[in-house]
Amino acid sequence: MKTSNTQKFSLGLFIFITTIILVIALYLIGNKQNLFGNTFRVTAVFNNVNGLILGNNVRFSGINIGTVKNIDMINDSTICVDMVIEEKMLKHMKKNAVAAVGSDGLVGSMVINIVPGKEVSVALKPGDTIKSYNKTSTTDMLETLNTTNDNAAKLTSDLLKITTAIKEGKGTIGMLIEDADMASNVKQTVVNLKTASASASATVIELKKIINSINYDESMAAVLLSDPASANQMKSIIINLEKSSENIDSVITNLNKVVLEVKNGKGTVNYMINDTILVDNIGETAKNIKEGSFRLNENMEALKHNFLFRGYFRKLERQKQKEAKKN
Repeated sequence: MKTSNTQKFSLGLFIFITTIILVIALYLIGNKQNLFGNTFRVTAVFNNVNGLILGNNVRFSGINIGTVKNIDMINDSTICVDMVIEEKMLKHMKKNAVAAVGSDGLVGSMVINIVPGKEVSVALKPGDTIKSYNKTSTTDMLETLNTTNDNAAKLTSDLLKITTAIKEGKGTIGMLIEDADMASNVKQTVVNLKTASASASATVIELKKIINSINYDESMAAVLLSDPASANQMKSIIINLEKSSENIDSVITNLNKVVLEVKNGKGTVNYMINDTILVDNIGETAKNIKEGSFRLNENMEALKHNFLFRGYFRKLERQKQKEAKKN
């Protein structure tokens, strides 16, 4: 059966359209995998990639900029991930950028999110290894929640024991709650403390009034409080008074000893006081001296009137008068 021209045309058109669709699909797939654009490689090291596979997207600040090119298991705790990133993004990325494995939505595929660092850093170069951040896995969160639940159960058990003991009146808090006398005593103590506090406040107010009433211009207390030199002088005066007091005490002690010795009949003073014969002799001697002085005055008066000595005494009288006039 011969093929008609119409069938040939239809077959050629089908092949042409299929070829165009295949080329477009290959371009879209290659564009998604950055096969036809200029790219550069960046590496990040993780402890857990959480199901990341080849071809997953790489995002920078929420923008798709590349794909995961290779995942290499270095050891049991180190996984090296190579990423292919568009070259036009190189000028925006810095050396302190941080990569983290996340999910695209709640149930979406895994992606690598690259976040720029907050501090100033040098530009990123092709082939560099950037820092990574390992998020807490679901297993770790479940273990943490399990530990938290165990602690909550223990805490609840302890709280139950404490509340039971308080309800039964055990311990200080239980006594305060269950014992009326204890509660009354505590209340009275609080009242007494309040009264003491009020009294202390009143005392402080009175002291403040006394301090405010000090005349800082004329008061000696103000001078002592505000002038260090005056305070030091007063301190020196007090020290000197203490020394003088000690000296006075010593003098009084010595006087007491002397008086005691006189009283006990020791020394000349006691002899003069207690010996009446000596006292009488001293009195008689004083009387004789007085009488002798009186008679001497009489003899001198007689000599003044004697013609032999009259000129001499007149001469002395004239000299006294001349001296009196000069003065």
